[in-house]
Amino acid sequence: MRLAVGKARAVAAAHPDAVVLGADTVVACGRRILPKAETEKEARACLALLSGRRHRVYGGIAVCAPGGKMWKRSVVTMVKFARLTDDAIAAYIASGEWQYKAGGYAIQGLAGAYVCGINGSYTNIVGLCVHTAADMLTAARAHKPK
Repeated sequence: MRLAVGKARAVAAAHPDAVVLGADTVVACGRRILPKAETEKEARACLALLSGRRHRVYGGIAVCAPGGKMWKRSVVTMVKFARLTDDAIAAYIASGEWQYKAGGYAIQGLAGAYVCGINGSYTNIVGLCVHTAADMLTAARAHKPK
């Protein structure tokens, strides 16, 4: 949430008459927050940790309206990964699809084959819960600054 609010505030400061949306996504497995994988080593470690386990995808959304009013919402989606073989991890790493993705994977791509269940918003896993964002934007557009 902190990152989503920071992004929204930074853009809103430069565009005070606009409705601005900021968002960020974090993947957590157990008590560990996984990185947005920047190296093959990080991506491999993320996938090995997620293999055969459930994890949570947290989405933070912040919307600023003209006049400074802000709406903030968080969305949590549970994801269950199948057990991954070393060959499956190597093939996914070779695809390059993991780069700069929270938790080292993109459900909307090849990693969708590894997901055997979700509880919550699919679009939250992709990177932005569209339903929640649309509701927040509707509220912001209807807001009349004092």
